[in-house]
Amino acid sequence: MAKPNTKAPSRSVNIYCSKCQHQLFKYKKGGKGSLVKCFKERITKNFTTEECTCPECATVFAREMLIRGTPAYKMIGGKVWFK
Repeated sequence: MAKPNTKAPSRSVNIYCSKCQHQLFKYKKGGKGSLVKCFKERITKNFTTEECTCPECATVFAREMLIRGTPAYKMIGGKVWFK
């Protein structure tokens, strides 16, 4: 499998918790599709204190995984939104 592109995309998005609307990440997203995974190396600003857990409402919004050999968060459907 191919590794993710080493050059980060120019488009930056803010990722929020769906339950309490608290900002979780500032992330360099590539492509136009929905948010399925977040590569840890593309997160520019992290607002969480615990891994994969919202600091406001303690909702688990993702799981840690290795995707194509790179550490990433696999998002749980409906738990986050971005703009």
